Amino acid sequence: MSNVVRNKWREEFSKWFDDVLENGEFYDYGRYPIKGMGIWMPYGFQLRRRIIELVRKELDGTGHEEVLFPLLIPETLLRREKEHIRGFEDEVYWVTHGGLDPLDVKLALRPTSETSITYMESLWIKSYKQLPKKYYQIVSIFRYETKSTRPMIRLREVTTFKEAHTVHVSKEDADRQVQEAISIYKKIFDELGIPYIISKRPEWDKFAGALYTIAFDTIFPDGRILQIATAHNLGQNFPKTFDFKIQLEDESLDYPWQTSYGLSDRVVASAIAIHGDDIGAVLPVNVAPIQVVIVPIPGKSVEFKTILEYSRKIESILSNEGLRVRIDDRGELRPGAKFYYWETKGVPIRLEIGEKELSNNTIIVSRRDTGTKTTVSLHKLSEKVRETMDSIMENLSNRAWRFLRENIKRTSSLREAKEYIESKRGIVEVPWCGDEKCAYEMMEYIDAKALGTPYPEDDRPVNEKCPICGKEAKHWLRIAKTY
Repeated sequence: MSNVVRNKWREEFSKWFDDVLENGEFYDYGRYPIKGMGIWMPYGFQLRRRIIELVRKELDGTGHEEVLFPLLIPETLLRREKEHIRGFEDEVYWVTHGGLDPLDVKLALRPTSETSITYMESLWIKSYKQLPKKYYQIVSIFRYETKSTRPMIRLREVTTFKEAHTVHVSKEDADRQVQEAISIYKKIFDELGIPYIISKRPEWDKFAGALYTIAFDTIFPDGRILQIATAHNLGQNFPKTFDFKIQLEDESLDYPWQTSYGLSDRVVASAIAIHGDDIGAVLPVNVAPIQVVIVPIPGKSVEFKTILEYSRKIESILSNEGLRVRIDDRGELRPGAKFYYWETKGVPIRLEIGEKELSNNTIIVSRRDTGTKTTVSLHKLSEKVRETMDSIMENLSNRAWRFLRENIKRTSSLREAKEYIESKRGIVEVPWCGDEKCAYEMMEYIDAKALGTPYPEDDRPVNEKCPICGKEAKHWLRIAKTY
C-alpha cells in the first residue's frame, strides 16, 4: 500500500469522493428522490456522532448551553431584519399549507436562526447581570441551493449545522467572544488534523446583518478551497430590530451586542477527504468509528476457530482499554478482500493474525496511513497500538498542513497569480488597496473568488502597490477557486 501513486485522490477528486462515500458506507447521496439531500449510513453516522461529541466538548467546556429551537420560523419573524433576509431570500424553503388549508402566515424551514433566537432572547434576558449568555444548537437547516450540489459540501438540507448564538453587554465583550470562537474552532480542527487559514471576509461577503465575519478555510486534494467555519460579530442589529433592550449597570437601557458562529457537515467531509489516498479514506484516530480491526487469517495446519479465539483474546485486551475494536470473522472472504474493505473505510490500524502469529504469540500491526507493518509480541501490543495511533495522528496533521502551505503563493503580479490558479489552484495572495472595485477586477481577471484578508492582519506594511489602481496596498487579498 505504501507504493500507491496518489493521483486519483487529487486529479479525480470529485469522483474519488463520491466513490469513497459509497464504498466506505459513509453517506448515500443522489438516490434519495430530492436533490441536495443525503442519508447518513450507520458507519458514517458514527463518524459524524464522534465529531459532534468533539464539538460539544469544546462548547460545553467554555460555558455554552445547548438548546433546541423549532424548525419552522414564521415569515413575519424572518423578515424583521431586512438586510438579513435579503441575504437568504432566494434560498428559503416556504411552508404554505397545513394539510389542505392555506396558512395565514408562511413558515420558513430554518435557513439559520438569528431572528428566532433573538426574539426569544428578548423575552428571556432583561439585565446585564444575565450576560454574557452563550447558546448553541446542532440541527438541520434548509437552503434552496441552486448551484451544483455536492454530498456533504453543498446541500439543500445541512443535517449537522452547529450554530452558536451569544449575547453581550458591549462591543468589546462581543469581540472577545469572536476570539473565543476562533480558539474553539482551532482546537476542533487541530484535533482532526484539518489545516486551515483564517481570513476576515470582505464587506461584500460578510454574513448578512453582521459587522464583520471571520472565516476558516481549508484546502481539498484538488486544490479547491472549502469554507469550514465562520464567526460573526452581529453588533446590535438584531436587537434593534426586535426592540430588545437590557438594563445596564448604570440603570440605563441599551441594546445588547451579539455574535454567532457555525460549522456544518463540511467538517465531516474534510476529515474524510483531506487525509485520504487512492484507496479510500484515512480517518483521524480519535473519531474513527472503528480504531482497530482484527483480521484472523486461515492457516493450513491450525483450525480457523483457534486463530479466532486468539483474535478474541486480543479484542478483549484492547476493548478493555477503551479502544473501538472489530474482528472481521467472515470466513467466506479472502484476507486481501478484507484488507481492502477496511482500508476503504479508513480504519487507522489493522491487526493481522495467522498461524505464525498464533504459534509465536505475536501480532502484525499495519497502519493505514503509510501501510507500514510491524510484528509485535502480545504483551507489548497495547503499548504499540497507542504509540501507532499517536504517530498516525501526527503524520496526518503534518501531511495536511504541509499540503496547505505548499499551495499558498504571494505575488504582486496578477498574471503570475492567474497562471498559478490555472495550473495549481490553491490560494494566491495579492496586494490590495482595499477598494471593492479593484478586488472585483482582480477576481474577474484571475477567475476566482476573494476569501478576504489574513486574520489577524500583519502589523507590517504591505510595501506593494495595488495591481489595479496603483495605490499603496493596505492588505494582502486572498483569492482562490472555491466550492
